[in-house]
Parts: sequence; C-alpha cells; structure tokens
Amino acid sequence: MTPQFELLASEGAARRGRLTLAHGTVETPAFMPVGTYGTVKAMTPEELEELGAQIVLGNTFHLMLRPGAAIIAAHGGLHDFMHWRHPILTDSGGFQVFSLKSLRRISEEGVQFRSPIDGSEVRLTPEDSMAVQRHLRSDIAMALDDCTPYPATEEQARESMERSMRWALRSHDCYYRQEAPGGLFGIVQGGVYPQLRLASLEALGARDWAGFAIGGLAVGEPEEERLRILESLTPSLPADRPRYLMGIGRPEDIVAAVLRGVDMFDCVMPTRHARNGHLFTSTGVINIRNSAHQSDLGPIDPGCTCYTCRHYTRAYLRHLDRCNEILGARLNTLHNLHVYLQLMRSLREAIAAGGLTAWAHRYLEERRAAPDAVA
Repeated sequence: MTPQFELLASEGAARRGRLTLAHGTVETPAFMPVGTYGTVKAMTPEELEELGAQIVLGNTFHLMLRPGAAIIAAHGGLHDFMHWRHPILTDSGGFQVFSLKSLRRISEEGVQFRSPIDGSEVRLTPEDSMAVQRHLRSDIAMALDDCTPYPATEEQARESMERSMRWALRSHDCYYRQEAPGGLFGIVQGGVYPQLRLASLEALGARDWAGFAIGGLAVGEPEEERLRILESLTPSLPADRPRYLMGIGRPEDIVAAVLRGVDMFDCVMPTRHARNGHLFTSTGVINIRNSAHQSDLGPIDPGCTCYTCRHYTRAYLRHLDRCNEILGARLNTLHNLHVYLQLMRSLREAIAAGGLTAWAHRYLEERRAAPDAVA
C-alpha cells in the first residue's frame, strides 16, 4: 500500500497530520520506539499498544545478520515474526555502517564490513538493503545512505551527500521494481551545510518518495547547528509528505524540531536510559541508582499516570536495579516510553487547538530550569 499523508492542522511551521499505512494509521507528530532486533527491549507488543505506540522501528542491518531475512520472510514478514499488528518502519542499515567505521570500507558499489557478531565479511549495497526490507515487509522502508559524520569539511560532506543521492536512486529503482510492500523514504544528507542539504533535496526530486527523512544529525553537532539546518531545510520539503528526523532523542529536542515542521522521530534514549536507571520526570532526569532514592516512598514522578508510577516507589525501583532484577528494567522502560508517547499526544493536541507556541514555550522553559542530568 502506498502511504498517504493528510495534513490536519498547523501552527507556524508545526504540523498535525495523519499517515495511513498498510497496517494502520499514525497520528503525527509521532515517536517510534526502537525495536532493533524485532523487539522493543523489555516490552511486549501488548504493552506497547497500551502505552499508545502507533509505529515501531526495526533495524535492517541487525535483522539481516540475525536471524536473517529468509527466516523472517518465512513468517510472512516482520509483523508476524514479532507479533506486532501496527505499522513498522525499517531503517536501511546506513547508520550502523556509519557507527562501524573501524570495520567497514565504502565504495561506489556499497559497503563491505566485518560482521560485529563473528567477524565474517558482509556486503551491503542499496540493492541488498532493499531486498532485505522487502523481505521484512515493513510499511516504511528507508533508502540506503552514507551518513555524514560530524565534524566534516564541506568537501567531505559534499562527497558523502552525492554518494547518498546516487545510492538513493538505486534504492528507489530496486524497491519499486516489483509491487512494493510499503513506501520508501528518501534521506536528505549534507552535514551542517545548508546549501548541500538543498542540493540533496533537489537530487531526490528525480524520484517520487513516500516521505523524506533528515539524516546526518544527532551525530555530535551542536544544537544551534542542528536547528539552523532544520530552519533552512524544512520550508523546502514537500508539504504533502511526512518528515522524519532520524535519531533525535531528548524531549526538548523533539519539541524544538516539531516547532520547525518535523513529523516523525525515533531514538533509543527512552529505553536505553531506562535500562541504565535514568528516568524522565517533569523536573528533569533522575538516576534511580543514587542513594537519595533508597528510602523514597514516592513515585518516579507524582504527576505521571503510567503503570509504574501508579504502583511502585522510587525505593522499590532502586532496590530492583541494585539487585539486577529484570522487572526493574521493564518498569523503568514502561515509564520512560509513557513519558515520550504522552509528550507526542500533548504536541498533537496543542497544534490542533492552536496553542502550540504557548505550550512549547512553557515546556522548554521548564526543561531549561530542570537539572539536565541525574539527581
């Protein structure tokens, strides 16, 4: 099914939309919990549904290595394999190639790299990535890209971007060669150079894309550089296609990006932080491992309505963490994902009501006043 995007409301650059996919609709702005190996760590699909997750992200690179695309295809695709009946977006493997820079070699054809599992030689080309994603039968697939590192000179960023654009056209031609199981997003690259970002978008215009992702951010660049790129790029993105900012995770960064016209987000931050005892609250991020919580009989956040906050104390959660009990990671993850998904609901409601600017100003001021890390 070809994805369909409907713009329902807007306020300034911010958008409230609805993305219709083969396995359901996604109300935007939306956050996608990351299910690297076909599971959002510590969560069952039913728990994700109860939290309000509408779409999850699967990792093409890791699923290609384990268990292999053929096994997932034998289940009818990733939805049945992982028992998730709602939409799935799969990345292309490009970011993992980026993160494995010591193990890979990039050429015009694609990437050769050593498997992080057993050291064997593995190839990933645009055609390989599309073949795997077709086997996964995700609702949204991503073109293979060469993620530009930070810092990079303008010439390095240009070379990387232009390679990504050639790979994007090959990805599109391969993905749509037969009837497609979903829609393919193109990825805008170009580092922190606005003129390269616009050149990337122009190159993508040679094909019809189901949506557009903004890649190559959240790779260590300063916040002001990221916002400058969003402000210069999003006005040129097609208004009738969803916009996905890849890998951005802090709640305040999500709000800032929504204000600049972004619709979709993903990040491992809420789940990874949960496993490391870092929990999001309305007054900042707390570290449940700190001794200050040893005798605390209150919830993580008194204003939170999640299952964890309704039933458990900080003292109990700290006890579970110190004992390395699996339940601690599960309860922490339930809380953090609830916070993120509630944030997206609040953003959608504020845009629909025409009150986003005031809401976001209050939210960002509270976040700036809160301790950034971990009390």
